[in-house]
Amino acid sequence: MSARTARTRLFAAATVALAALALTACENGEGVRDEGPSAASKSSTRPTGSTPKAAPDAAHTTADIPPCTAATTRIMATEVSRPLNHLLLTLTNTGSRTCTLTGYPAARFGEARSVPSAARETRPRAAVRLSPRESAYAGVLLSSGDGSGESGATAKTLTVTFKDGGTAHPALPPRGVHVDDRLTVTYWQSSMDTALTY
Repeated sequence: MSARTARTRLFAAATVALAALALTACENGEGVRDEGPSAASKSSTRPTGSTPKAAPDAAHTTADIPPCTAATTRIMATEVSRPLNHLLLTLTNTGSRTCTLTGYPAARFGEARSVPSAARETRPRAAVRLSPRESAYAGVLLSSGDGSGESGATAKTLTVTFKDGGTAHPALPPRGVHVDDRLTVTYWQSSMDTALTY
């Protein structure tokens, strides 16, 4: 037998032995198989030192924020030059907690038996949340600008009623304001400009 032939047979025998050893290791549970990303590789996507946080419960979060009330807010009524025949209501959170403001102001002018309706197109997508000292706004169309409104009268008092029954009495100009059947309010807005676009 030549030396070359002997080396070839020796290499073949070594190959068979290695294959047998690998098979034995797999049968003993010591082999390696793809388990997907390891725990270490999964955790490597998180910032160092951070722990996963559960998503907040939206319903519970909302429940923790009380509604704005007359006792925790202050309302001011201001005449504006533009748009014409408009009043701006500014509600400020004077409490120590964030409150939620929904809907539109139930604003009773003078001795009126009912409150004006709200312009549907001004309804915001979500309730307005006010941190302490933050303000929300509502616009009031007092009367028609072309004189076409009916049942005109001068109102010298304003009462805004909250959903819990509390009331606020923002002062009007001493001469009062002229209102007619076109009287309309906007929903509460987080922006003054938005409140005065109607």
